[in-house]
Amino acid sequence: MTTGNDASQPFARRCIVAGSILMFTGLVLGAIGTHVVADRVSPRELASYETAVLYQLLHALGLVLLGVLARLTDVTSTLRWAARLMGIGVVMFSGSIYLATAGMPHSVLAVAPSGGVALMASWALLAWHAVAPRGA
Repeated sequence: MTTGNDASQPFARRCIVAGSILMFTGLVLGAIGTHVVADRVSPRELASYETAVLYQLLHALGLVLLGVLARLTDVTSTLRWAARLMGIGVVMFSGSIYLATAGMPHSVLAVAPSGGVALMASWALLAWHAVAPRGA
């Protein structure tokens, strides 16, 4: 494995900062879910909200992982796209569920499946980055 170069540092830093912010906000939203949302929504809506929080937290860690990986290996376009899709996926998937839980029309949930696909694609791209010959 090669060591990332100086050019990889801004990308690595952005991933780690974005992941940390998503982790912080996920923890805040989880606490709000437990102490506020739980009393105001149906059990099914609460389960969806909790899933949104869980996915946000998992993918926040994923972004931090991508940042650390960027410091250890070459940053490829595959790795960059994995990070982009991870961030976009969290916003689309978790964000649409948060908005619906907050009272927005449930039509906002139509975005959630696309966010889920983006999250899946981000992990597939990370796997590809791990096995692809460099320069891919």
